[in-house]
Parts: sequence; structure tokens; C-alpha cells
Amino acid sequence: MKCLTREESGLSSRDYQTLKRLSTPIKIQDFLDTLPFNFEKKGDTHMSPHMVLNNKKAHCIEGALLAATALWIHGEPPLIMNFSPKAGRGDFDHVVALYQRGGQWGAISKTNHACLRFRDPIYHTPRELALSYFHEWFINKTGEKVLEQYSKPLDMRRFKTAWLTAVEDLWNIDEALDALPYYDLVPKGNWKYVRKADPMELKAGKLIEWKP
Repeated sequence: MKCLTREESGLSSRDYQTLKRLSTPIKIQDFLDTLPFNFEKKGDTHMSPHMVLNNKKAHCIEGALLAATALWIHGEPPLIMNFSPKAGRGDFDHVVALYQRGGQWGAISKTNHACLRFRDPIYHTPRELALSYFHEWFINKTGEKVLEQYSKPLDMRRFKTAWLTAVEDLWNIDEALDALPYYDLVPKGNWKYVRKADPMELKAGKLIEWKP
């Protein structure tokens, strides 16, 4: 696959060189981990990679798009995937960037929690990767495990390149993710057998990286 050039991206030389230095998924993840978490104190945001680098903060989908951009610059497909919890359980979707090594899938992830983080490239399919997030995704107050579905991967080349440098929020990408096919992770009859997180897991679930 062709590498994304600076001219094609529309990014400034500084921003492009920042992302070009992130030549592996591990380097991309390490960089994302240095960015404070975006708590959206002034209202919901969906920042482009340009705005993330400008504001020096990100939440999950903003981090995923930045990671996808870095992968694209290095000639890899800019793929993202959405994880969706059970409706009405008081939790939010989570978006990661996907990558492959040796035919196996991994994920780059921006999160404020101890779980839902980076995944090494050891999963045969996106479904296997999604399942790796199941056991640690629970509601802290109740211990209920809630990860229900994952989306078909979304190739960001579908949107050309304007999203890389957009100043306005990228709500159209949210809409595109919502419109994708989604696949159940748990057979409907098996939810009744799913065990709640135990006290030790609940304690670990309260660990956060950045304070609000």
C-alpha cells in the first residue's frame, strides 16, 4: 500500500514529522499514552488528528484516528473499529485503530482505564481481538459485563483526506460508524451465564491514568 505523503495529507510539516517518527504500532501507542485524556470539559468533541496534535489531548476515537493516520503515513491501512456495550447500561462505545503483523490483528487504543488498552498482534480475526476486551469491560458500580457487539472495520480512506486537518468536529465519522454492520459477541442465551466482576476486579477497574 502507498504511504500517505505530507502533500496528500495537508498536515503541517511539524505534525507530519511527528507522526512519521511513530514508525511502529508500539511507538504510536507510546505517543498516545503521553497525551492527557480529553474529558470534554467544554462539551462533546470529535477532533481531527490536526486538532489533537494542536490541543495535546484525546479521547478514544480521537486517539484512534491519530493512530490510523500514523499507520497510513507508513503505508498501512487506516482502519478503525468500534466496540459497543449493551444499550441502556450507562457506558460508552470504544474505538480502536487496527493493525496487522504476520496476518494477525492487534489494536492501538486511547483510554483512561486499566483495561481496553493496546493489543499485541496475536489475534486471528477482528472478532478474536474484540473478545479480548470482553472480560474486563464492566460497569464499576454493578460489576455487570456489558460488551455486546463489535463493528466491521472502517477504512478511513473512504473519507479521502479532509478529515486529517479538519477544524470542525468529525461527527460524520460517528455517523458512519453507527451505520456499519455490527456483530454479537455473546450468544443471546448465554448472557445469563456471564459472571459479574468480583471485588478484586472491581477494585482494579477503578484505576485510571488521568484524573478528571
